[in-house]
Formats: sequence, C-alpha cells, structure tokens
Amino acid sequence: MIRFTVWKSKNQYCGFESKGHAGYAEEGNDIICSAVSVLTINTVNSIDAFTDDDYEAEQSEDGGYLKIHFPEPLSDKAALLMDSLVLGIESIQADYGKQYITLLIEEV
Repeated sequence: MIRFTVWKSKNQYCGFESKGHAGYAEEGNDIICSAVSVLTINTVNSIDAFTDDDYEAEQSEDGGYLKIHFPEPLSDKAALLMDSLVLGIESIQADYGKQYITLLIEEV
C-alpha cells in the first residue's frame, strides 16, 4: 500500500511524503504506482520550473519513497500545484480504494 502524507501548518503546505508500493499489479504494470509517480514527479518538476520556491527532497533507490519539504511558505503558484497533487491523489484513492493508497493530511 502507498501511504501518502501531506503536511500543512495553518493551511500552508509544508511538504509531503509518498511511501510504499500499491500492490495493485506486478512491478512494471502497477497503474496506481505509475499514477502516483507521475503526479509527484510532475508536481516537483513544475514547482522547480514555474516558481522560485525552494524545496528539499529525499528519495529511495527503488522508487518507493519520496519526501519533499518546503522550508518557506509556498507562493500561490506552488500552492496551486500542491492543491492539484492532492486532488489527483484523492481521485486515485476514490477510484481504487484505501487498500492500495491512503491519503493523510496532517497538521504540523
């Protein structure tokens, strides 16, 4: 199962973490893992390309872990990109179920 956690403080994004594998299908054919990878990588690349916001990243070699931390409050553009990421993760969870992906939004 993928555990996707978003951290917020006073309604501001602080970061997110994607941990685990969905187990929906065999490696290489798992559409849930692929979808989460595309959403997270595109969000980080978009923040990098379209904003001046800084972030710190940690990731694992096997692709089953990504953690992004925002050291400063996000610009409106970056916050919108994060809203879009959360919407996408919520949609995957709604379509495929919590047995494959769980979204947690934590106040820090």
